[in-house]
Amino acid sequence: MSNDAKQLLHDRALAYHENPVPGKIKIALTKPAETADDLTLAYSPGVAEPVREIADNPDNAYRFTGKGNSVAIISNGTAILGLGNLGPLASKPVMEGKALLFNRFAGIDAIDIEVKHKTVDEFITTVECIADTFGGVNLEDIKAPECFEIERELQKRCRIPIFHDDQHGTAIVTTAGILNAVELQGKKIEDCKVVCVGAGAAGVACSDFLIKCGAKKENFFMVDRHGVIRSDRPQYNNGEKPRFINDAGPKTLEDALRDADVMLGVSGPGLVTEDEVKHMADKAVIFACSNPDPEVDPETIAKLRPDIIIGTGRSDYPNQINNVLCFPFLFRGALDVRATCINDEMMKAAMEGLRAVAKLPVPAEVVKAAQVDHLEYGRDYLIPKPMDPRLRLQISGAVARAAVDSGVAQIPLPEIYKI
Repeated sequence: MSNDAKQLLHDRALAYHENPVPGKIKIALTKPAETADDLTLAYSPGVAEPVREIADNPDNAYRFTGKGNSVAIISNGTAILGLGNLGPLASKPVMEGKALLFNRFAGIDAIDIEVKHKTVDEFITTVECIADTFGGVNLEDIKAPECFEIERELQKRCRIPIFHDDQHGTAIVTTAGILNAVELQGKKIEDCKVVCVGAGAAGVACSDFLIKCGAKKENFFMVDRHGVIRSDRPQYNNGEKPRFINDAGPKTLEDALRDADVMLGVSGPGLVTEDEVKHMADKAVIFACSNPDPEVDPETIAKLRPDIIIGTGRSDYPNQINNVLCFPFLFRGALDVRATCINDEMMKAAMEGLRAVAKLPVPAEVVKAAQVDHLEYGRDYLIPKPMDPRLRLQISGAVARAAVDSGVAQIPLPEIYKI
């Protein structure tokens, strides 16, 4: 992006966030508040009646309040987009943006909460203490390795869905894209040599999920800044990394990528060389998701290896890995059956739903909204566009059914999902 383009984006983005009123979300009323009688029902003395009902049975909060359609988007600002640890308040525009997406794509009322804390346990306790206010919690932009501990502990303590989107939302969309790409290349994921470049929150979650969805651990190599995760370098094998130890040969990124069928990059710009791309397997798949600058330039890949299918984190290339394809619809399905958590079955259902929508004929209005001439399932269209209206019913329905089937739903499946 040129300097002029960057300046234009800077100016437009600031104007968008400031005008005509600051911020991207607001509170809207759902009940009339025009007359004395309205206020009598809305507040004192009428409000005492639902208070008593909820005190007698906490589930009545779903009848008489907005709890069942609400999600808290909670961050401490320690890993904001690609900008790093800039603090809770600086993360607020991102969290408001997530709230906008929840509402726009799934009709969910989401509110951002930015937490300032001294310790991880203090953050966990803060979220635990407010969690019952909401139907679900979306954790966001929390750095590794703390994010793993935070999510695990909150899932133990809370009876509502707790979901760190940077981990699992990324994993769901990435896996859907990779599985479709591998299929288009005439391969099976269980036969593929897979290399993950990056061992942070997204790298660990994507690797976990790819293995759960068929990749073989013996053919899977995770690479961090020191090389392949191996047992002979224990000084680096802390946190989540030991699960991915693989001593089957490769020690360096170059070694690992030789004859690799799949490369997933969730690390940083320019880490993969042209020579490494050249020596990957025939009909390989590269998802270079570092944003805004990928691990290797897509145009370079296309020039060197036109047989490779490419995905990125950018909107100006085909096959953008965009979490908005997942989290609004995942939470919609979970809320609609009052799921107590988001489990593997629900995440796999969301992933398979994404894969399925990509294979359907694309409506003309989606092509128009995507501002392209044509969209058809293939190497340049592996996953749907976020504005595809079929995503809500397809993915939310699959998630809701998986919640019911796996025993974490608290109410029956809504009629709309009984297909």
